[in-house]
Amino acid sequence: MQNIRNVAIIAHVDHGKTTLVDRMLHQAKLFRDNQETGDLILDNNDLERERGITILSKNVSVRYKGYKINIIDTPGHSDFGGEVERVLNMADGVLLVVDAFEGPMPQTRFVLQKAIELGLKPIVVINKVDKPNCDPELTQEAVFDLMFNLGANNDQLDFPTAYGSAKQGWMGPEWDKPTDDISYLMDLIIKHIPEPKVPEGNTQMMLSSLDYSSYLGRIAVGRLNRGTLQAGQPICLVKRDGEKIQSKIKELYTFEGLGKERTKNCIEAGEICAVLLDLDKNVMFEIGDTICDAENPEPLPPIKVDEPTMSMLFTINNSPFFGKEGKYVTSRHIRERLYHELEKNLAMRVEETNSPDSLLVYGRGILHLSILIETMRREGYELQVGQPKVIIKEIDGQKCEPIEQLTVLVPEEFSSKVIDVVTRRKGEVGTIDTKGDRVQLDFTIPSRGIIGLRNTLLTATNGEAVIASRFLEFQPWKGDIDDHKYGALIAKETGEATAYSISKLQDRGPFFIEPGDHVYAGEVIGESLRPGNDIVINVVTAKNLTNMRSKSADDKSTCTPPIKFSLEEAMEYIREDEYLEITPSHLRIRKIILDEIERKRARIAAGESGE
Repeated sequence: MQNIRNVAIIAHVDHGKTTLVDRMLHQAKLFRDNQETGDLILDNNDLERERGITILSKNVSVRYKGYKINIIDTPGHSDFGGEVERVLNMADGVLLVVDAFEGPMPQTRFVLQKAIELGLKPIVVINKVDKPNCDPELTQEAVFDLMFNLGANNDQLDFPTAYGSAKQGWMGPEWDKPTDDISYLMDLIIKHIPEPKVPEGNTQMMLSSLDYSSYLGRIAVGRLNRGTLQAGQPICLVKRDGEKIQSKIKELYTFEGLGKERTKNCIEAGEICAVLLDLDKNVMFEIGDTICDAENPEPLPPIKVDEPTMSMLFTINNSPFFGKEGKYVTSRHIRERLYHELEKNLAMRVEETNSPDSLLVYGRGILHLSILIETMRREGYELQVGQPKVIIKEIDGQKCEPIEQLTVLVPEEFSSKVIDVVTRRKGEVGTIDTKGDRVQLDFTIPSRGIIGLRNTLLTATNGEAVIASRFLEFQPWKGDIDDHKYGALIAKETGEATAYSISKLQDRGPFFIEPGDHVYAGEVIGESLRPGNDIVINVVTAKNLTNMRSKSADDKSTCTPPIKFSLEEAMEYIREDEYLEITPSHLRIRKIILDEIERKRARIAAGESGE
């Protein structure tokens, strides 16, 4: 059996994981010295590059000193728990990358917990030791304490540590003595990550990932647990529900460098490979299925993934501007796209509603759902989504809701403001640690309280807060949250907004639009300064043209720059009676009932005042 090491790289968001993989590819001389590769080679999806986060797990392999090292780059965010879970099943050990200044963060805990539960051997990489005011040795101790608290065994607690800076391209045994390259870390992988354990028995491979080729169709990716695989070999595909389908292997690929190479050789257990199956067009394989021996199939237990904590209503775009920008606008298009997403997005669920035009989509959080929506809008979809809602469960006869651990890192002078904002949303203060000139505040807070919290905290701390959260458990309902939401400014007429109208209405509150934007009646175009009260205003009125002239009348109209929401901010901002309209080039907040009189009738019918 060839010398193989399967290692997953895990870390909190932005601790330098993908940069480290780049360095490993360079260390293994995968590129010519003069080859232009760019940074973050693995984050090849536009969304990943823009946001600086890894969303989809990826496989690459390098050859180093006679060993083949399969490297799996995993997402760091707990919202992508489905991705993290299944790729760790392919690894025998993990590189835990921790920022020397920030230390272990909530997502570090999340991914490390998964790795420890699976019994994987860790190597700790204390990265970014070049940061001012960092304390690499204290960070290393904090990682040990975290592993101990997560129930690591003695072998896992006896972990080797590499210090360095992936950005500067070095790793070594001591943080204050830079080395020439990262060969020290590569040697640690060969020495400490165990070679794949191969149990006795016939062929067994769980599908941990899916690939797609426009020429070949769907390709299954996974780690061969036991037995062998070869092109042309008959196999049995055992579905998650136990259904057995006889097939054979059409083509077999191994990972070499950044790509896949077709092989006619026999692949032995422990290797990560990609398989093209000879299946009927109507038969679909999914993540969690097992490729088994054709005559005596023995499937592996399916992957267990954390449950969704949040739901959103997805519906067709029926606004007055429907179909002007998107290619895919019908309920059939949206339904097909969402069910296609289910094949590879393990942490997602889709449920039909009473309306054929709407679907309920369940996910792991705002980020998880927003990545899906952003991907769809870039593909040319038009749709509308409702207010995100947390999933409520009944446990032992009690109403329970998801609770999260929230960590906020802020300059000391803002700590009291942060505590005030979070406790108003039913957050409970845990630990308070001072790190240099900053304070790290830990809270437990209902997931409901986190919706819309990021904007409020950034405003309260002048943009200084570093915010992270992770799901803990379901706990009894914490009571109603008073979020003091202001009312909305709603467009009265459809047309083009004018500078003249907007400037005259600046005292009503901040706007989300600017002169020249096209608006429609019922669109939310700003925030009213009167809490809870919606105001209908006309922003399409133009200045009357007359022959009379005066200095005051000819003064230029001045408009305050509008508030521009990102997709996540808009998703968190919308109220219960609003939709977020999403098209390839616009995000618009609108009332579900566009007509003002109909809205009043609906409010009266619901027992509210007509105001």
